[in-house]
Amino acid sequence: MRQQNLDNVITLAIETSCDETSVSVLKNGRQVLSNVIASQIQQHKIFGGVVPEVASRKHIENINQVINKALLEANVTFNEVTHVATTYGPGLVGALLVGLSAAKAIAYALDIPLNGVNHIEGHIYANFIEDINLEPPFLSLVVSGGHTHLILMKDYGVYEIIGKTRDDAAGEAFDKIARALGLSYPGGPEIDRLAKEGNKDAISFPRAYLEEGSYDFSFSGLKSAVLNHLNSKRMKGENINRADIAASFQEAVVEVLTEKAIACGKEMGINTICLAGGVAANSRLRNMLSKRCQEESIILKYPSIKLSTDNAAMIGCAGCYKYIKGFKSELDLNAIPNLKIGEG
Repeated sequence: MRQQNLDNVITLAIETSCDETSVSVLKNGRQVLSNVIASQIQQHKIFGGVVPEVASRKHIENINQVINKALLEANVTFNEVTHVATTYGPGLVGALLVGLSAAKAIAYALDIPLNGVNHIEGHIYANFIEDINLEPPFLSLVVSGGHTHLILMKDYGVYEIIGKTRDDAAGEAFDKIARALGLSYPGGPEIDRLAKEGNKDAISFPRAYLEEGSYDFSFSGLKSAVLNHLNSKRMKGENINRADIAASFQEAVVEVLTEKAIACGKEMGINTICLAGGVAANSRLRNMLSKRCQEESIILKYPSIKLSTDNAAMIGCAGCYKYIKGFKSELDLNAIPNLKIGEG
């Protein structure tokens, strides 16, 4: 289904998979009329990470206000909404249920379709919002706190997983190393910031490329190497240069992500790579992948920072394409915390 087949579809989208309460209104899938995000970073920062119970309670407090604000900013009424799109997985089950329950109530009250959306699928669709001319097929490098995947998007809603993490996701490794370095939550942006002050070549941390021809990822060995380096320094009473460690660690992650994506694109004959997920906001990843894509004559697409992190606009875009292809979720749709790509 191509963009030109849309005709004044108004999507109300809800995203509450983790610690952002977000609601967006879109026209025809790619035109964002509003994208409101209520962040919970300050609430979770004191704990050093997301506390599921706290996240769920804040979603309950925020959801109605965020819905009303999104409609007001879009200058759209409930009666003008064509369908409701909402994240139903993966994510924190309590958080997911808040957004899902709100979406069901709206769909039932207005007697309009409900479209459940896979959160990871939503991240891929953020690229369609940024580039109205973008069409499948393309290769997507999905990098987030819980996922590191190389996915071939053959068509809207049609995917083939080419590679995935065998242990820690890249974003998870960023968060754990940030915590070990004494950086505040969220760890990814803090590592990115600190790395700019350090020497990326100061420490030679391992790069796990795995067996020849594999497009899977593994970051547990790298994480252990960094932790061992820190422990060794502390036991010997040696100075710890946090900036150098952050830069060297980040370089090891980014290099593997970049080289595997490039190699996969070349082998499959795909000339477009799209970044997706929260780690897509990492400046070093964007810079290195941009340079390598330019060298290999591959087109690189990535969302703006606001659309890289969790937001409802990307969920609305994915949900709109499900709607126009005739998919509809039933009102007994449940949250699935471990939902896999291709299942949503």
